[in-house]
Amino acid sequence: MASTPPAAQHPLALFGVEELLTDDEREIRDTVRAFVADRVRPQLAEWYEAGHVPARELAVELGKLGVLGMHLTGYGCAGTNAVSYGLACAELEAADSGLRSLVSVQGSLAMYAIHAFGSEAQKQRWLPELAAGRAIGCFGLTEPDFGSNPGGMRTRARRDGDDWVLSGSKMWITNGTVADVAVVWARTDDGVRGFLVPAGTPGFTATEITRKLSLRASVTAELAFDDVRLPAEAMLPDARGLRAPLSCLDEARFGIVFGATGAARDCLETTIAWAVDRQAFDRPVAGFQLTQQKLVDMTLELGKATLLALHLGRRKDAGSLRSEQISLGKLNNVREALTIARECRTILAAAGITLDFSPLRHANNLESVLTYEGTSEVHTLVLGQALTGVPAFR
Repeated sequence: MASTPPAAQHPLALFGVEELLTDDEREIRDTVRAFVADRVRPQLAEWYEAGHVPARELAVELGKLGVLGMHLTGYGCAGTNAVSYGLACAELEAADSGLRSLVSVQGSLAMYAIHAFGSEAQKQRWLPELAAGRAIGCFGLTEPDFGSNPGGMRTRARRDGDDWVLSGSKMWITNGTVADVAVVWARTDDGVRGFLVPAGTPGFTATEITRKLSLRASVTAELAFDDVRLPAEAMLPDARGLRAPLSCLDEARFGIVFGATGAARDCLETTIAWAVDRQAFDRPVAGFQLTQQKLVDMTLELGKATLLALHLGRRKDAGSLRSEQISLGKLNNVREALTIARECRTILAAAGITLDFSPLRHANNLESVLTYEGTSEVHTLVLGQALTGVPAFR
């Protein structure tokens, strides 16, 4: 009598990931997963194909969900631990990197900058509105000619009486054309400083970047500042030098460490389900040895990336996470997620080039994630310096 084959397991079940989470962390993860399933997934293909996402509408709903600035405390923020925030990022990016980008830029860049470096008046003015999604923020650091080398920025702020006059431009700014406030970094006589620039300020324009092949369900813009006059209180008082914006980037990169695992997981789940159901040569595609090797190799990398993310999250909650460790997580997890997305597409074959399946959409998005918040090359050099003590950036 033939034995019954064992039931299929979820890839992460092989690693016992569920047992590593607290009840509260699982509840937050499951709440975000349910929101994504009900509100986002049914419309993702349409948004991606159209190159349009209802960012303002989603921001309000995400604010009610409690994920905007959820790892910050006070001012209407949820005050969750870092692992919970990471798990939320994974669920958001399991849908689409653009959705995680919206939340990440809002909470880990714009809100974090105000929370960490702003005056009490700035915090009271902006953080409750941003946490609720009634206002949207963006973060202007990258410039057309200065991405990996933000220290070369040309945007400048000069004093004119009690005011500041801001001139320059920023490029590849998520949420730029829908933002109510931009956190803008500029060179001054006192070094790099941060400024809050409300939408509608005379001389401030935001132009949407279109014809994108990646992050199509996300708003991307160029910001321009033509002698924008700002009051003295527009400056973030506690932000001095490049260390301030780079610390904001570390917050955002941490979310990517988790987010990339969500994209990879969605690709693998989608592909396993298709391979089990799809017949070729009178048997399921999942029944071929070469297919199983691909699935196993991808499961190994997904599991390792997930365990790495959780480990870094625990270190962050313990207050012992270092910047180069975030680089390690971002470099590994995005690289492996992109490899998984591409490999899943090969199993899906021709069906994989359509928006009926997620892997190629994820792969296209991850091409951007691989580059933004620090390119793979930059993170490699960060780790190289950590290993050798020798900087190789120049």
